Amino acid sequence: MPKMKTKSGAKKRFKITANGRVKCQAAGKRHGMIKRTNKFIRDARGTFVLSDEDAKVVKKHFLPYGR
Repeated sequence: MPKMKTKSGAKKRFKITANGRVKCQAAGKRHGMIKRTNKFIRDARGTFVLSDEDAKVVKKHFLPYGR
């Protein structure tokens, strides 16, 4: 069976932590900050860990080798 390919978009957006959890950036911070509340902008700062259900999908389908 051939090797599975890692999705190119996923390897730019997700990282696997040492404990095997999936880390990603907050969504909605590219443009349009005028209409966003200050609370949203503060809460979307930095990175966060995906929930277990979402991490399972990312690890199985998008990052099969756990980059």
